[in-house]
Amino acid sequence: MRAFLLAAGLGTRLKPLTDSVPKCLMPIHGKTLLEIWVALLERGGIEHALINTHHLARQVETAVRDLDRRYRLHLDTVGEPQLLGSAGTLAANAGFIPQGEDFVVAYADNLTDLALQPMIAFHKERPINTVLTMALFRTKHPEACGIAAMDEARRITDFVEKPDRPKGNLANAGLYIASYDFLSICKELEKDLAEGPFDLGHHVLPHLVGRMAGYPMDSYLRDIGTVEAYHLALAEWPLRERMNHV
Repeated sequence: MRAFLLAAGLGTRLKPLTDSVPKCLMPIHGKTLLEIWVALLERGGIEHALINTHHLARQVETAVRDLDRRYRLHLDTVGEPQLLGSAGTLAANAGFIPQGEDFVVAYADNLTDLALQPMIAFHKERPINTVLTMALFRTKHPEACGIAAMDEARRITDFVEKPDRPKGNLANAGLYIASYDFLSICKELEKDLAEGPFDLGHHVLPHLVGRMAGYPMDSYLRDIGTVEAYHLALAEWPLRERMNHV
């Protein structure tokens, strides 16, 4: 199984830390966020991952070459001189996924200890006529997230990206298992949009209500997008690591 690891963001809200270090290389107690993701993907049985780069791309490419030597998981990078957006990256690199295969999509600016194998197993048994499984978590700030609702079968029945008036707090965790057909959907939707970054949350997922499954997670998740969130992650992560080794 293959994965897209989206790591090209500017890290604007994390300045000044990201003036000299790309967000995916922020250190978390001796490991970069990128390495934590590579280890998570490898434990989940992923064999090959494609990492997109933009901000401070050479640093990321150097780090990826080092990780490629040290992990069994094979890693490649693809540069984006102009940011394509999360869905744009998938559409532009659809050939990375072998015909008919499911794949993983993950945002590298989130810190999590989620186990991928149970989510992959759920995706294989997902509700009929769904093309994507979305990891979900409960958030205290629904106005800042993509908010979903789902039925008893775990089919997503509503999705709004950063709603002004959230109807709930079940939020998109930025981790997906997708069927091969999802790539065709991204490419078709991209044709109808004006120029600019093509985003999963804003441009694709709202069109797939009824065709997505939800996977509520009980794992740790922290978006390290701000300096405050990054320092919270530094305080919280050692506790999670101890829990995982009990």
